[in-house]
Amino acid sequence: MKRVAVVSQNFPPDSLGNASRIHDNTKHLADDDWEVTVLAPPPTFPFGSFDRTWRRSWTDERDGMTVHRLWTWQPTTEDPGLISRLLYYVIFPLHALLWLTLNYRSFDVIWLTSPPVFVGLAGLPFALLDRKPLVVDVRDLWIDSAVELDFIEAGGYFEQLSRIYERYLLEAADRITVTTAVLGSRLVAQYGIDDTKVHHIPNGVDAHRYTPTDAETPDPKTIVYTGNVGHAQDLESCIRAMARLDRDDVVLRIVGDGDRMPALERLVETEGVQDVVEFVGLVPRESVPGFIEDAEIGLAPIKADEALAYAVPTKSFEYMATGVPVIATGIGEIESLIEASNAGMVVDTDPDVIAAAMERLLDDPTERGRLGTNGRQHIVEHYDRAVIARKLGTVLETATEGEFDMPSQSSRTVPADAE
Repeated sequence: MKRVAVVSQNFPPDSLGNASRIHDNTKHLADDDWEVTVLAPPPTFPFGSFDRTWRRSWTDERDGMTVHRLWTWQPTTEDPGLISRLLYYVIFPLHALLWLTLNYRSFDVIWLTSPPVFVGLAGLPFALLDRKPLVVDVRDLWIDSAVELDFIEAGGYFEQLSRIYERYLLEAADRITVTTAVLGSRLVAQYGIDDTKVHHIPNGVDAHRYTPTDAETPDPKTIVYTGNVGHAQDLESCIRAMARLDRDDVVLRIVGDGDRMPALERLVETEGVQDVVEFVGLVPRESVPGFIEDAEIGLAPIKADEALAYAVPTKSFEYMATGVPVIATGIGEIESLIEASNAGMVVDTDPDVIAAAMERLLDDPTERGRLGTNGRQHIVEHYDRAVIARKLGTVLETATEGEFDMPSQSSRTVPADAE
């Protein structure tokens, strides 16, 4: 039995796409006879949703895995300042590094998942000293996004130091897994790393948990958004689109929480759409499929920014698996996914254009059914997490054996969005 230590900044009950992804992948690894140990902070995200704890550590057994919670600073406001965020992001990997220093001999491989990039601090010394195989999972151009969203100064010392550190981390890694091919190509171009160790492990969804329903959707008609309410999502344009709809038989239901929630609540009042926009807030993970099943349309709005062209939100896969057509915004990989699946439409971030797309699908149940069927089929064939976890298991296993003969993303002929 192979043994893997997984280091992740987020893990359920954190309500974030990657928390769900890491849980499902590690659960499937455990089902495939891996001994899985997860290192994660106390539940914290979305910020302000959990009570702070001062317990140094505790251990749970969950779904065949051992989960060690390691203390870090936990922001308790919805939109914490830079110092509070940095303490959360930096203390945890240092705590994980200490834990691994005492326990690394118990594992065959370490798998780190980022962002934040600081998670790499927990495993970098073992790779540099050649003490343990290291696989680094990169699902976000975190530094680029932080610069683009003005969280850090472009060209400043913090960006420069972060990039130097990330280069060392990626060069030291035995394998690198990425969620999209565009992301992998950008890392290779940015840092000049060996592309033969970059492997595309897409996001995906548990196709057995998210399934279509034959039940009639309740009135009023529902447009749903699930997940993080953050800076990369263009929910502002979606709320403004609701103000353009001249109908009272539909509601936009926002299921989740995050930094931008207070601003969105103010926008709803400004636009006068309190009757047609509903903030559900944070819900248990097992409740999310039910909210999607009740919807006619699922929203996946990404800001149309080149820095986010690599991104495909987890919610897109969840909508498609449930047979709900998708209205998305953004450029790059999200466009490729919707085009390859024919499961919805990608539109401009103009509220009038979004409203027109909503009207079209709300008034055409036949088209909604066709798009929903296409999406479900595409997920089952290409993005079921049970299949994806087996690919991940192969990457981890070859890292423990020092093999480099499995195909990297650069040698594949399968498109990134059809893998």
